[in-house]
Amino acid sequence: MAAAPQRLPDFLVLGTQKGGTTSLQQLLGHHPEVFLAAGKEVHYFSLHHDQPLSWYAAHYATAAADQRCGDITPFYLFHPEIPGRIRALLPQVKLIALLRDPVERALSQVFHARRLGFEPLEPAEALAAEPARLASGDPFSLQKHSYVARSRYLEQLQRYEALFPADQLLVLRSEDLFQDTARVWGRILRFLEVAAMPLPMTLPRANAGRGEADAVPDAIRDDLRTALRPTATGVRARYGFGWDWA
Repeated sequence: MAAAPQRLPDFLVLGTQKGGTTSLQQLLGHHPEVFLAAGKEVHYFSLHHDQPLSWYAAHYATAAADQRCGDITPFYLFHPEIPGRIRALLPQVKLIALLRDPVERALSQVFHARRLGFEPLEPAEALAAEPARLASGDPFSLQKHSYVARSRYLEQLQRYEALFPADQLLVLRSEDLFQDTARVWGRILRFLEVAAMPLPMTLPRANAGRGEADAVPDAIRDDLRTALRPTATGVRARYGFGWDWA
């Protein structure tokens, strides 16, 4: 008798970091037709791409035949080599991206990195150091110090749109997930082709910060808005949603 095929993800939540992916994970984890890898971020296409396919499949070995398997790893949206890796292995996979206000997302990442000990610099200095850090090619900085770069959504999504048809990619505004949760939840379930289901819980503010960004000087936020205005206006033109300042 032939061995059963290895289970691999039917959908990927690509990101963005600090955009609500942990909260979405907790919602999806309550849907009986969804199976998520334990621990959220599998990082197969990024940090563990040298592992055999069986390593990835082992995360989904206990999924039921009628469940949709998902991998929620926010680094997938940003890493430039990942779209091609995904296309080669999972050409039919469904892709979800949550886009948060790019300025607030960048600031949230700075403080997230500082809380976890990845960032020793003060916010203004960390933002100023980013270009040189990324230019160095250091993989650690690519993942941990890519504050403004990760908020340049158009370039990241273009890499996916060049490889996958539009009906495999769902792009959502993070703020809508939190402010209009029932509607966005319904869109996600229809996209994943699983049964409609009322919200299983109040959407948690999972992995939220401590409000540090509220004290950021206006000059820093203004500089970020100038740098990221092309992203915000481009998102509005391409995906039909945006943020009040752009």
